[in-house]
Amino acid sequence: MICPVCNRPLKSKESIAKGIGPVCETKIKDHANEPLEGQTSIDDYLQGTHND
Repeated sequence: MICPVCNRPLKSKESIAKGIGPVCETKIKDHANEPLEGQTSIDDYLQGTHND
């Protein structure tokens, strides 16, 4: 099985069960709640600090 993020082979039983490698899983979790670049977050929008 291959990691869908980095295309490297998954080696451990845990990674295979999750379908993602441990490094990629950490990277995804670190960025999970950040808005995309150029995207207004809900907090910015509600505070009026967004760009129209």
